[in-house]
Amino acid sequence: MIFTHKSNELQQSLDQESLLHRMTKQIRRSLNLQEILTTTVSEVRLFLGADRVKVYRFDIDGSGEVIAESIYKESLPSLLGLRFPVHDIPEAAREMFLLAGQRSIVDVVNEKIGLSPLQSKETSKRLQTNIYYRQVDPCHIQYLKAMGVQSSLVVPILHCDLQEESAKPQLWGLLVSHHSQPRKILKRELKVLQQVVDQVAIAIAQSNLLTEAHAKQEREATINRITTLLHKLPTIQLQGALEEVIAAFNGVGGRLYIGESRELYTWGDQPTLPYELDNSIIEQHPMWQNWMAEFQQGNIWATADLYKEPRLRILALAFRSTQIRGLMVIPLHYREKFIGVLSIFRSEFETEILWAGRCEQNRRQLLPQLSFEVWREQKKGQAPRWEPEDVLLAQALYDHFSMAIQQQQMYKQVQALNTNLELRVQEQTAELEKSLLLTKLLKQVTEQIRRTLELQTTLQTIVREVRPLLNSDRVLIFQLKNKSVIVEEISGNWQSVLGVNAPPECFPDEYTRLYCQGRVRAINNVSTASLSDCHREFLQSLQVQANLIVPINMGIELWGLLIAHECNAPRNWQDAEIDLLQQLGDQAAIAIQQAQLYEQTSDAEIEARNQAAQLEHTLHELQETQTRLIHTEKMSGLGQLVAGIAHEINNPVNFIYGNLCHASDYTEQLLEILRLYQLNYPHPHSEIQAAIEAIDFDFLVEDLPKIMTSMQLGTERIRSIVLSLRNFSRLDEAENKRVDLHEGINNTLLILQHRLKGNAEFPRIEVIKDYGNIPRVECYAGQMNQVFMNIFSNAIDALVTGNGDKRDKGEKKNNPYSMPTIHISTNVSADNSHLLIRISDNGPGMTEEVKKRIFDPFYTTKPVGKGTGLGLAISYQIIVEKHGGIMECISEPGKGTEFWIEIPIKPPAKIASKR
Repeated sequence: MIFTHKSNELQQSLDQESLLHRMTKQIRRSLNLQEILTTTVSEVRLFLGADRVKVYRFDIDGSGEVIAESIYKESLPSLLGLRFPVHDIPEAAREMFLLAGQRSIVDVVNEKIGLSPLQSKETSKRLQTNIYYRQVDPCHIQYLKAMGVQSSLVVPILHCDLQEESAKPQLWGLLVSHHSQPRKILKRELKVLQQVVDQVAIAIAQSNLLTEAHAKQEREATINRITTLLHKLPTIQLQGALEEVIAAFNGVGGRLYIGESRELYTWGDQPTLPYELDNSIIEQHPMWQNWMAEFQQGNIWATADLYKEPRLRILALAFRSTQIRGLMVIPLHYREKFIGVLSIFRSEFETEILWAGRCEQNRRQLLPQLSFEVWREQKKGQAPRWEPEDVLLAQALYDHFSMAIQQQQMYKQVQALNTNLELRVQEQTAELEKSLLLTKLLKQVTEQIRRTLELQTTLQTIVREVRPLLNSDRVLIFQLKNKSVIVEEISGNWQSVLGVNAPPECFPDEYTRLYCQGRVRAINNVSTASLSDCHREFLQSLQVQANLIVPINMGIELWGLLIAHECNAPRNWQDAEIDLLQQLGDQAAIAIQQAQLYEQTSDAEIEARNQAAQLEHTLHELQETQTRLIHTEKMSGLGQLVAGIAHEINNPVNFIYGNLCHASDYTEQLLEILRLYQLNYPHPHSEIQAAIEAIDFDFLVEDLPKIMTSMQLGTERIRSIVLSLRNFSRLDEAENKRVDLHEGINNTLLILQHRLKGNAEFPRIEVIKDYGNIPRVECYAGQMNQVFMNIFSNAIDALVTGNGDKRDKGEKKNNPYSMPTIHISTNVSADNSHLLIRISDNGPGMTEEVKKRIFDPFYTTKPVGKGTGLGLAISYQIIVEKHGGIMECISEPGKGTEFWIEIPIKPPAKIASKR
């Protein structure tokens, strides 16, 4: 391959010994890696006579950045500080750089690439520095042309951790030489560059060691400052130590929460739980506490973006109002016991990356990059990364904080013990006195409980006497048979739990077995006790914060539980209180057993009385049933009688009605013949003339057609009455079918027409019909007519009685407001499902006591022999039971009476099934 060269004078001025000497001297003189790299690219460019030499460093994500550069008189544009995508250097090339230490030389003009491996792939032995040439990918050629490069040399920079003997080398970066003209790379130049790169690798290792040493020194200094604050007894500076920790981690805020005392120390930006998450402190939220319970001793948890953590999905709402994104959590333990948690917050930040040109990711490797102009990429809300050094510092602080908090708690406990020693003696003395008092009170309560043998009174006495003894907010008795609270005694405005049933899934059969064996359970704090979630939620729903439970056993059978509730705050139940309640439970068992024996004796006596009363009631029902059967039979016989009479009358009436028209025609014809005789024989015989005068022939001729017309009207009236009687009896319509109820109402009024007419003693009753447009209704027509007959008959009786009372009081007959009236209205309900019938009168009305009993069988306000008291009772049964409807009465004294009937247009299935 042929390349153009710089002047021989420049090449001869730079030899390899001079270059290596200067590089070694620079590395020893300065420990600053950036200075070393800057000197390296400058010296290498002078050595090669290249237009540009740069150091390209790989990032964790595989992309790279130019961190050092030397350019000859701006012959090529600067790439310093620019980032290149990961796809610019193929994965295969990076693997060869790392595994074989491969160096590449690109001849852009001849489109060839020279590869110089250091080791053989077959034997893994080191080879002489040879260069092997082959064709290069056209995309690579166009890529270099776009950068203005005609000759390129790339030497990999490998880095190995000197602190680990078995550490494998890593591809740290590349030393790259670019020339705008063709140039040939000599073997000796490659050898010198490899030696320079080796020196750079040493400088990188030394720089990393120096950085780690500085970080370790700073970490130890931070730990010393924090340790000094944590171990200043008796005033441990937890707040100051927290601020030092936050500053050491470059945080924007942090928290220290102590579990036993629930103390919270904060500094900087803080999360705030939303109102709907109940707790005001995030460390007291159940989700946070469950999370802390999962941590093993010494575990450190850190995330760069808390919004991506599934376990923080709900708690992350507390951080929405802040810029916090990075979170480190250090759970604190002492001898495997959780004592608190230290949290460090880091804020999100914005980044700006300078890319060497902009290229679509989906077009990478398909087309070469044509432009390397600077493209600024800005990213907001970036998550800060936690480095391994941060985790090491957190692990070091873990022990100091745990020990300091434990020492502080122990110091407070010792102080409390010393301070309260005298108080404890006084308390024990008071407890002894209280125990003596409780013994006396127990005797009094036992006597009070046994004063009564009535079970409910006994149970109420137990809870009433026990509650003040324990000074609790609520005492109750839970009966196992009913699975509910049967008696209670409450002090204060706490909610009643009387009749509350315990969820069966919260109280398995195992609980019953334990209580039956005499188990006593004292729960000092419902929220922290080892209860199932269901049990805890049930107690909290009853406002219970502490409770004490003793069984009430009847021999080997568990009868129930005697329970004391503390609703205001948690309570530490004392042994004396537990013993007292247990003794009261035993006394309660004896009292309940005695009360049950007494109750059984009383129940036997009551049962005997009830049986006698039941027999009497049965006899009364039989009498009522017999009377109803008689009434029904009477109504049935009346219907058959009416139907028979109507049938017998119908035949001769139809005969008369059918022949009246012929008789009328014959009479007209005879009169016409007589008229013709009078015209043709105007002077009749004297005997005929005498007969005409005797019978008043002119009047007869005039009156005879009127008589025929009156007879025809009468027969039509008789036929109408017979038809009404047949329709009213409805013997041919006993089944449930669709009928026109207006017809049934009209037929019933027609039958009662004789009672509606007035006489000398009573004016006529006016009937006002306000009929709506109603459909045919599916019902028992005969029974509905029976209802109408009963209501109209009662209305007429009420109006007749009321008119007699008015006449006795001297009211005027011509008073329009005193005219007896029956008003009938029909319409359909708003949803078209029911028919509404209202029948009212302006009679005297009835009192509230009478109105309540009008539907009772055998109840009547009529004189003896005037009524049976079954009409309205049967009507109510027909409307409600037979038709699934509603029948109500609205009445007040002096304001008349109204019956409201509502039946479904189409009866429900259960009514229809009675057909």
